[in-house]
Amino acid sequence: MSATTGPHDSQTARARSLGIRFDGRPGPLNAITDVPGLAVGFQTLVSGEGAGAVRTGVTAVLPRGREGIGSPCAAAVHSFNGNGELTGRAWIDESGSLSMPIGITSSHSVGAVHTGIDRWMADTAPHVAAQWMLPVVGETWDGYLNDINGRHVAPDDAVAALDAAANGPVAEGNVGGGTGMNCYGFKGGTGTASRVIAHGDDEYTVGVLIQANFGSRAELRLGGADIGARSTTPNPIEEEGWFHRERERLCAPGGAGSAIVVIATDAPMLPGQCAALARRGTVGLGRSGTVGGHFSGDIMLAFSTANEGALTSSFPASAEAEYETLRFIPWGRIDPFLTAVVEAVDEAVWNALVAARDMVGRDGHVSHALPHAQIRAVVEEVGAR
Repeated sequence: MSATTGPHDSQTARARSLGIRFDGRPGPLNAITDVPGLAVGFQTLVSGEGAGAVRTGVTAVLPRGREGIGSPCAAAVHSFNGNGELTGRAWIDESGSLSMPIGITSSHSVGAVHTGIDRWMADTAPHVAAQWMLPVVGETWDGYLNDINGRHVAPDDAVAALDAAANGPVAEGNVGGGTGMNCYGFKGGTGTASRVIAHGDDEYTVGVLIQANFGSRAELRLGGADIGARSTTPNPIEEEGWFHRERERLCAPGGAGSAIVVIATDAPMLPGQCAALARRGTVGLGRSGTVGGHFSGDIMLAFSTANEGALTSSFPASAEAEYETLRFIPWGRIDPFLTAVVEAVDEAVWNALVAARDMVGRDGHVSHALPHAQIRAVVEEVGAR
């Protein structure tokens, strides 16, 4: 079994390297880790063939890095379509804050990752774990390529992803929780991007990480061109519906799968403003064509790492300050940040598609990556209009 925890491969193509043009100014890494202090780690599990093939993993996000564990961030969640799961959401909705690491994995591995985060927190931040823990774990379905019911993700894999979390470049494509995912009828996976926003004398960053597993082939658009519908690349995942009895082969209806989108910023935001950022994640997804299929659970989590030390809810109550103060971007000047979310989510989707590679999974199921030559051809066509 292979385990990938290292940084982004500098030789891996990204959407911009194929000529796709995006609006806005990216950060130095064009990744969620452009948000200061934020760390990302992976555990990638690839082994076996046939019915028991393993094509899955875990992605971990530490909003304030290892040093900031337990320090709440203003946060909010938005469900574009609810056919999915994000644990810990009830407390985020109630408190407007997030203080736990974030895990992203396969649909049937949420429990194992939840347990792993509990274990890691108890060992790494016992002062936090001694109070209570409500881990945040999101999922998307990898059952076409992965033996999803084989219980291959263990709590130790979540621990490994958290231990590997680091600042710096972020791996994309077939990595971590994105290993067995599909997007727009092509191989999908993990993608990331960022935007820098000037605000008065300050500059802030909005960073995005997506586990992309959504959209039907016919929906995919690039610069208005129907790149998905015109593609000659085989699309076995969609061609037969959920289950073809004669072939005894599992497939999925077009548009099924799900997306988990993590949106981070160091700009000071209120919880309600984080909710506004989360809602704009849906617009970012839609730029590449999806309408949000019924079988796709598309969930956005947005948080701000500013105002460290505020939004605490520690015990005992007598130890808490009588008042807290939050600095925040005026609502009337929030539009550039909303725009940045849309731009970064769109680019993160394309980075996931571009970085992904062909994969053969369980029972010989095949997911083909979107050929770079097809992307370049559409880029040339769109540019000539």
